[in-house]
Amino acid sequence: MAYEKGDGKSVVIALGGNALGNTPEEQLQLVEETAVHIVDMIAEGINVVVSHGNGPQVGMISNAFSEACGHDSSIPEMPFPECGAMSQGYIGYQLSQALLGELKRRSILRSTACVITQTVVYPEDPAFQHPTKPVGPFLTEDEAKARAAETGATYAEDAGRGWRMMVASPKPQRIVELDAIKDLMDDGYVVIAAGGGGVPVFEYDDSYHGVPAVIDKDRTSAKLAAGFDADMLVILTAVEKVAINFGKPDQQEIDHMTISEARAYIEEGQFAPGSMLPKVQACIEYLTEYPKGTALITSLEKAAQGLRGETGTIITAG
Repeated sequence: MAYEKGDGKSVVIALGGNALGNTPEEQLQLVEETAVHIVDMIAEGINVVVSHGNGPQVGMISNAFSEACGHDSSIPEMPFPECGAMSQGYIGYQLSQALLGELKRRSILRSTACVITQTVVYPEDPAFQHPTKPVGPFLTEDEAKARAAETGATYAEDAGRGWRMMVASPKPQRIVELDAIKDLMDDGYVVIAAGGGGVPVFEYDDSYHGVPAVIDKDRTSAKLAAGFDADMLVILTAVEKVAINFGKPDQQEIDHMTISEARAYIEEGQFAPGSMLPKVQACIEYLTEYPKGTALITSLEKAAQGLRGETGTIITAG
């Protein structure tokens, strides 16, 4: 059955970690609240593709298999790319349930589609020379060195808490399922895709091969939005607006900035790495590839108002 597509803008929404929580129970509660705000946008005719992070979830899955394998040799170690795919399915399942329930409550004739997404990365990406993202269980130094010798993976001490596998965070180059995601949205579905930045894959021998790595989900969302000329990229975070001089007496919230202004703020060190910086960088990447678009950074609670231009920080190409 084809659903009626909204008559408004096409929007890629990148959910922040505060929309999902850290445990299955917490996530279930939070996605129900998240669904209300997403359906607020859908009710206004917005055509939505939803992306999300997966940090706690993929770690939980990886750790569970490692722990089980350590107690029962018949249980295999689960490769990290497969853990990422599992996390996409699990998060997508709960998001889909919550969205379907909220859509039904409002008598909106739309359905959802969850797409397990692969993201092509390049083997020559410099990030693979210096893996920095800790994943998986904590090990002793001896255990880590034994695993490294056995698998060839990189292990390092993580903040004095033990040794963990380190993986790269390469730049997303292409989304394998882009056409399917676009077609589903055009058919009226609310699409959940690119979870956790997508499963990183190398492309060779006319096929795709999973690689242990993590991709910044905002950068993948930017690539997705630019890939099908989405009218807007919306990155949701814990604050209503981007600010300069954050946390200082002269803190100033930004209503609008251009790419050049955003780059100048980055040069000044205004945005914290691992916090607002990658979100602003993702917006720049989207607008560089698709200058006709508009990027918005705001909170989940203010997303619908932000799309109406009433709040949030708008970023444009010029």
